[in-house]
Amino acid sequence: MKIVLLSGAIVGAKTRITLNHAYNMLAEHYPKAEVTVVDLAEYDVQFSDGRNYWDYDYGGDTRYVAQTVLSAQALIIGAPVYQASIPAPLKNVFDLLPVHALRDAVAGIIMTAGSARHYLVAEQQLKPILSYLRAQIVPNYVFVEERDFNENDIANPEILLRIHRLVEDTVALADLYKRMRETPPIADAPNPQR
Repeated sequence: MKIVLLSGAIVGAKTRITLNHAYNMLAEHYPKAEVTVVDLAEYDVQFSDGRNYWDYDYGGDTRYVAQTVLSAQALIIGAPVYQASIPAPLKNVFDLLPVHALRDAVAGIIMTAGSARHYLVAEQQLKPILSYLRAQIVPNYVFVEERDFNENDIANPEILLRIHRLVEDTVALADLYKRMRETPPIADAPNPQR
């Protein structure tokens, strides 16, 4: 299974810290999974001008990031909340992708924010975008506040449990959808209306 951890921020460390915990859990519990971390802080992604990435030769980091996201069977997105919204670099990645880009992918979400006031940003902004791209979204997401961190790590054990559960749910849902796609349809199912 191809799993991509997408860190949607180009500054700050908290989002990457949360994704590092998800990565460690994947490595420990799902060693056969092919896990790729895409930290947008490490790439020079061009701004989308409305064209799909294959209609225009974006090339370089932009092509790599888009193709990596498109190839994912499971995607765990980490994003901070900026000005009560998702970060522009993350939205830019989604703008590069074609409609239905995540049709065969499952997406889990981890949000970091300064306060609980931004709890619904994932629900009201990120989930609709993922839904539009046709991702199967893990219903429960992880929300991490500033107070859950201590220096450069997560201090709240409840958050670690939630990340662990998100990883489990994302992998289980991706596996379920993969098996469903591989199962041939029932050709001549009886019609109870007849």
